[in-house]
Amino acid sequence: MKTIIIRILILIIVLTCCNTFAQNDHFVQNGVIEFEKKSNMYALITKKIKGETDSYYQAAFESYKKNNPQFKTTKSILSFSKNKSLYKWDETNQSASNSWIADDAMANLKNVIATDLDTQTSITQKNVYDDLYLVKDSLRKIDWKITDETREIAGYECRRANAIVLDSVYVVAYYTIQIPFSGGPESFTGLPGTILGLAMPHENMTWFATKVTEIPVTDKDLAPPIKGKPTDNKGLNKILLDALKDWGKWAKKTLQAYSL
Repeated sequence: MKTIIIRILILIIVLTCCNTFAQNDHFVQNGVIEFEKKSNMYALITKKIKGETDSYYQAAFESYKKNNPQFKTTKSILSFSKNKSLYKWDETNQSASNSWIADDAMANLKNVIATDLDTQTSITQKNVYDDLYLVKDSLRKIDWKITDETREIAGYECRRANAIVLDSVYVVAYYTIQIPFSGGPESFTGLPGTILGLAMPHENMTWFATKVTEIPVTDKDLAPPIKGKPTDNKGLNKILLDALKDWGKWAKKTLQAYSL
């Protein structure tokens, strides 16, 4: 009898604790996430000038290192509510360099992306050198492989997932189920929570959330961009292939950047 009573008491305690945790478990439905992107410019430039025999390239690289830090930092903001989001760059307090040798398409991305998870579509404003495009298309399908690895980002427990995009770009993402919006920085979606950390190890770049603010987000805040030459992903890819046909070894990386 005594044993039964003890078991009942233990069960009551366990159920009470579980109920308490459930009541305190809070899910963020709308708000703003601030991201910080870091590009390892020394590594990117080293790859860029690899194989170049002209000493001019090395001299330009040495000059760059004297006047610029190893990592270029840019900031962006993801506003979201329910199943819609708007991702854009924060134009204030951005690090910049006037050196031609640091001109890297992926490091300099400034996409504005409106995502609608209900319709599985996006509208992306892409600044491709001197031209502005408005790309309307379906969301990229990403075959994520979820792992058991976790880490904390911006105060949220995140789980790691890996994927290959654009045929050869290896991506590591960290998402949290505490923010159930299935999106993230740039055009990355498709995980059971919001991506707060993103890395492209072979491209020497990372995006990590620095702050999550739970605030009301209106339809006006999520209004998609409207300026730019209208096209879709296939159309933009053709334009880029035609423009980059004489770029040699730099063509592939530039194409990947503007296809991201």
